Amino acid sequence: MHEFRYEGTKLYCEGVPVETLVRKYGTPLYVYSEETIRAAYSRLDKAWEGLPHAICYAVKANSNLAVLRALADLGAGFDIVSGGELQRVMAAGGDPARCIFAGVGKSEEEIRAALKAGIYCFNVESEAELERIDAVGRKLRKKAPVALRVNPDVDARTHAKITTGTYETKFGIPFEKIRRLYAKAAGMKGVKLRGLQMHIGSQLTSVEPFEAAVAKVAPLAAELAEVHGIEFFSIGGGIGIVYRPALASGDPKWWFSPEGRRMITAEAHAEALRPHLEPLGLKIILEPGRFIVGNAGILVTRVEYVKQVGNKTFLIVDAAMNDLIRPAFYDAYHEIVPVEKKARRTVVANVVGPVCETGDCFCRDRMLPRVGEGGFLAILSAGAYGSVMSSNYNTRPLPAEVMVRGKRHALVRERQPVEAIWALEKPASWQESATKRAKRK
Repeated sequence: MHEFRYEGTKLYCEGVPVETLVRKYGTPLYVYSEETIRAAYSRLDKAWEGLPHAICYAVKANSNLAVLRALADLGAGFDIVSGGELQRVMAAGGDPARCIFAGVGKSEEEIRAALKAGIYCFNVESEAELERIDAVGRKLRKKAPVALRVNPDVDARTHAKITTGTYETKFGIPFEKIRRLYAKAAGMKGVKLRGLQMHIGSQLTSVEPFEAAVAKVAPLAAELAEVHGIEFFSIGGGIGIVYRPALASGDPKWWFSPEGRRMITAEAHAEALRPHLEPLGLKIILEPGRFIVGNAGILVTRVEYVKQVGNKTFLIVDAAMNDLIRPAFYDAYHEIVPVEKKARRTVVANVVGPVCETGDCFCRDRMLPRVGEGGFLAILSAGAYGSVMSSNYNTRPLPAEVMVRGKRHALVRERQPVEAIWALEKPASWQESATKRAKRK
């Protein structure tokens, strides 16, 4: 569920009309609902009641400091994939001791900084990384806490670019090699075995892949607990959200994915996996990202032009693929609705941005309420992998971001000044300025 809804003809975020935010902060504009974030976290936490567990939010989904602060205040841990994300978590008031450091390419500098900060655990992706962490630990005279990431070779049946649980990907250690590496790690002086981790992919819309992977890996976790005394089993993240229709009402257990499968819920996820996990006696760690923030954010954009080309109608808006790349990169679906429903008439249109790429398109041949030039559209379910994947392509400033709580709202990221885009650039030392060339002539 989420806190975006119509009151009369106007779209609201919690108790604030979205149009009010647009008039104050301009477009393109990301708008986040704090209550939606809090509710999603609490719902997942409640679903796992009675079983020792921790929720480590995947920072890569949305790393805005206001988002991280809201989750830190709820007691969340954090799943990080870079030294920069660790610094963000600490800047937002998060506890490094509740951070798990994942990712396949950790540098020596990142490992050293994380170990000095006192993180909870490293998720180790390869034998080479294990050896590097051991070396850093010995240099610092510390025992680096580690969990090896096992690749269960289970197909999550999700998008090819976000699947991680098969041997065709760069992630994790093959299942048949994991015991040998635990035995090797047990003899290392610079590491301490703390747990076992797995993650099979993102935006999973049914429980079956989770259950298949956990059923395969749980006996391994039990064995490692007995042999090496590990304390936790992390089952990763990947719980999907509803992208269509994002403004669905009623009990979410009746929502369906575009493929026609009943959508996974926090309750269904926990119910299916508990029988495999309860007998282990281990702490269970979850690493959700999209589930927490995906439906908590929208991207608001202004219609600059309505262009007719033959039978095609193009709504050219001021947001672009550099602001929200998911449709261009993943062919992802996002519900698009007007900020104000002024008319009942509809139009079949392509919503496109101003970037000089044919792929700069948010939807094609979509039936939409008719919105004219100067009107505003809201691209829904943009809270995850929206702002964090934005860029300055075409020298376009990063959008502003706003957080709403009840009837209050705050600017939590200022719109980037254009000059800031090239602030760290300069001509080469041998290149003369145009002014100097003119004087010399």
